[in-house]
Amino acid sequence: MVRKFFFENEKNVRAALPQIKKRIKINLFLKGKIVFIKGEEYNEYLVEKILSAVDFGFDIEESLNLLKDYDLVIINIKDFTNRKNLEDIRGRIIGKKGRSLKVIEDLTGGKILLNRNKVGMIADSNHIEELAESIKLLIKGSKHGNVFSYLERRNSELKKLDEDLGLKEFKNP
Repeated sequence: MVRKFFFENEKNVRAALPQIKKRIKINLFLKGKIVFIKGEEYNEYLVEKILSAVDFGFDIEESLNLLKDYDLVIINIKDFTNRKNLEDIRGRIIGKKGRSLKVIEDLTGGKILLNRNKVGMIADSNHIEELAESIKLLIKGSKHGNVFSYLERRNSELKKLDEDLGLKEFKNP
């Protein structure tokens, strides 16, 4: 089967294709603003995710993390607010001097990129939901401190899950 991937960011996608071919056994053909992807179905899916990330604006190294246990989520700001001034909302996500963005990235281990009225996020599968939820909360107007507390609480819950898999020794009375 051949998948078609339509893209907008021609420069980034063209630059990424050789690196993708090196990392994944797949055939890629470029015609205009369409990449034709042919190979094993799972590899086609991975390449499509990587190309989506590159097309959105992520650099190729961040996008190649999608080969590991990472995921890509893109949210449209307009889907979570009725406010007309989206510049203010983008400012809330970034924070003063980029601090809010940095704190969220540090707490989740993810990468966030704003592109017009969309927010793209790449993070490992354990943190992608929390990362997306934190961005949605900021868009909806939650206080930064509450969002950071939410992320810290979720991190501690994830650490507890990692430590205790429920396989405690059973003591026979």
